[in-house]
Amino acid sequence: MSDASDAPVVAVTMGDPAGIGPEVVVEGYREIAERARPVVVGDAAVLRAAAGICGADLDVNVVADPSEATSDPGVLDVLDLDNVDPSTLERGVVDEAYGAASLAYVERAIELATDGAVDAITTAPINKQATKLAGSDYAGHTGMLADYTDTETYSMMLIEEPLRVTHVSTHVPLREACDLVTEERVLDTIRVTDEALRDLGIDDPTVAVAGLNPHASDAGLLGDEDDAEIAPAVEQAREEGVDAVGPESPDTVYVQAADGAADCVVSMYHDQGHIPIKMLGFSGGTAVSGVNVTIGLPIVRTSVDHGTAFDIAGEGIASAASLVEAVDVAAEMAESR
Repeated sequence: MSDASDAPVVAVTMGDPAGIGPEVVVEGYREIAERARPVVVGDAAVLRAAAGICGADLDVNVVADPSEATSDPGVLDVLDLDNVDPSTLERGVVDEAYGAASLAYVERAIELATDGAVDAITTAPINKQATKLAGSDYAGHTGMLADYTDTETYSMMLIEEPLRVTHVSTHVPLREACDLVTEERVLDTIRVTDEALRDLGIDDPTVAVAGLNPHASDAGLLGDEDDAEIAPAVEQAREEGVDAVGPESPDTVYVQAADGAADCVVSMYHDQGHIPIKMLGFSGGTAVSGVNVTIGLPIVRTSVDHGTAFDIAGEGIASAASLVEAVDVAAEMAESR
């Protein structure tokens, strides 16, 4: 994007104030301002403190509306919700007040996106324990975004080039995840995956569908879910014009997709899709890259693919790579739409 003033406006939520969210926002701000026109939704005072921790040469500028945001990479524009006092902030601590603040940032960003005031949302990490203390029943951002936008069919896509994965289910116990592998849910996930890939600029995507059981049930020797639920969904998707293949053996399909055989793998449950992505995106035990996209929404939402990292919060050493990639993907999807 050569002219930042013409770039999509992306609302970047600050995440849990006690986590690394404020630090990765200030650390990556200059770079994300080259890809989009960011406006941060959070607390100005906390961001100023984070800039000091990270040694980031930024002016934190409070704006009342995204339209007031500048395209200056040295000026961090923030919609200041003023929810947290940095003088009493305890980094690395699960706290009800911090959970409530992080939820408020997300709610405000959703309002901005649904009203058309911003073109996309990118979220820094929240802490599920803190948001639960604050009264939230959501396991994370995804369900909250779906409810607030009245979306019934959606999925989580993780991107760590050269691999992309989506999920039939995510934050549920494994026993429940197996029961959620139904023809209807698998077909819905294939459909939104195909649509999202096109939003990412892939004109004729190929969608590989992982099996549930080892070796995709091995012709019924290891279960019947693959033949009874997954195969019919793949066949129906193909009849609708989607280039879908599967069910494929889960122990090889991710390697094949990363080698170019498919543009995305539909995974049957959380760990089946997350493990190969995080094998690519983690370095030295710390998540440094990767993007989380909620697909199927009427708005564009991407996120970092790491948590609040309370153990290093306040040390100024967190990597902003995932945030930079997430804003890049958000801008690309907003432009495609």
